[in-house]
Amino acid sequence: MVYGNCGKWRAFLENEGPPSSAKLLTSENEFALIVSQLNDVHNNPITTIANFQFRCLLFFFWRERNLSLSMANNSFKVEHPLERRQAESTRIREKYPDRIPVIVEKAEKSDVPNIDKKKYLVPADLTVGQFVYVVRKRIKLSAEKAIFVFVKNMLPPTGSLMSTIYEEYKDEDGFLYVTYSGENTFGSCKMN
Repeated sequence: MVYGNCGKWRAFLENEGPPSSAKLLTSENEFALIVSQLNDVHNNPITTIANFQFRCLLFFFWRERNLSLSMANNSFKVEHPLERRQAESTRIREKYPDRIPVIVEKAEKSDVPNIDKKKYLVPADLTVGQFVYVVRKRIKLSAEKAIFVFVKNMLPPTGSLMSTIYEEYKDEDGFLYVTYSGENTFGSCKMN
């Protein structure tokens, strides 16, 4: 059994048993995912997850017996091997040192339109808020509909520079992966 606690909100997910490992996500002690293995009174394994600061929904995804929080299936990573992605991001950074290579993908089960292209070269001095505006225009989203962008399952502050977000959260392949959704799936989590 997997047990999640988010203030007054609790979720239970029955499955094959607890994962062998789980991801730990932190940001300056403001956001943490702590997983500990316990046994109940009947000696059944229980995985306890605590110290969430999500306000809305909490999603559990099982992949290869690991517990991970995921929003997009990262089809770019599936379609291109790591070495090729690393070579491409290195080439881009050498050719355009003042630009950030960003991959933008829609969150699974989101009702907003698909974006017409996934790869972007973003000016380093662009703010997250300005980047959200670019995404809104590319998906032709009307002004009354909300859109949220996430980096590694966190909602970055709109005033942060994309270069700061890139340096802190870039993937091992050298790209920054951004997921967009019409719902604030993970609540407001600050990143410093």
